[in-house]
This record gives sequence, C-alpha cells and structure tokens, in this order.
Amino acid sequence: MTVTAETKGFVYTPTARVFHWVTAILVLAMVPAGITMVNIGPGKLQNTLFDFHRSTGVILFVITAARLAWRLSHPPAPLSSDIPMWQRTAARATHVLLYAVLLGSPILGWVATSAYPAPIPVYGLFTLPPIIGPNRELSNTLFNVHQVIGIIFSIAVVIHIAAALHHRIVLKDDVMTRMTG
Repeated sequence: MTVTAETKGFVYTPTARVFHWVTAILVLAMVPAGITMVNIGPGKLQNTLFDFHRSTGVILFVITAARLAWRLSHPPAPLSSDIPMWQRTAARATHVLLYAVLLGSPILGWVATSAYPAPIPVYGLFTLPPIIGPNRELSNTLFNVHQVIGIIFSIAVVIHIAAALHHRIVLKDDVMTRMTG
C-alpha cells in the first residue's frame, strides 16, 4: 500500500516501528532459546542458552520500558472504524498482555534466578545483582510460573502474528501497513 494523506495518520511513527521490529527479532530468538535450554541436558550449550535468554530478557525489559514510554507519549492513531469493535478490543487486550509479559517476566526471571542462586551476566558487559537471597524452593516455583507465562506469551505472539497476516492476506486491509510503513 502506498501511504497517502488519508492513511498517513494510521501509520506508526518510525520510532515505534523500530521498537516493534527489534522487539520481534529478540522475542523470536529468545523464546526458542528458552524452550531449548530447559529441554536439553546440562552442558556448555545449555549454559550459553541460559546466558543468552537472561541477557536478552534484560535487554527486552529495557526496550519495552522505553517503548511503552514512547507509546504513552506518542499514542498511535486508532484502528479504522471499518474494523469490528471486537477485533479492536482483542487487539488492545493482546497488546496489553504482550507489554505486561515483556515487563513482568524478566523481573520474575530475575527474582527466580536470584533465589536459585545464579548470576545474571548481561552479554558479558555487567552482572545484575541478586534481588533476594537464596531460596531454592521459591526459585523452582517462580521458574515454573515463568515457564507458564512464557507459554501464554508464545500463544499471544502467535495470535498477534496470525491476526496481522489475516489482515494482510485474507482481508487485504491496511492494518499490517501501520507497522510496516
């Protein structure tokens, strides 16, 4: 689609689009790493995946906080009134869930890792300090919750992608263009 004067107000800002696509790339790398790291045996690969997953979680937290601040100060134009209200509501709810998980899950992972106890090096640049003392039982519980949240998040991401593709391929409307520019 060509961006015209009519559709320009419905396109996200370049900054919002960069935040979105960087987040998408990091999520699409981190989630498979998280799944793999808990399903392979101990060893160098598992340790590398744990470090990558934790480091990427920290970076995603920072990016998401900045992204949310940007979004709150630069609200996107509303979806077209041609889109049914239930779809607009579903899109809003999905975005809220994605933001909540991208902010909450790294904190939960930090607490669980602190309780384990294990260090959280961030790409070898610095190490996050533990935020609670050792408590292996609490750590196991929190990691289980973290994993369930990760599954819910993955489902929400798939729904988000499927909805965007549905709008692009089936409905052939401009919804996906809002984020592709």
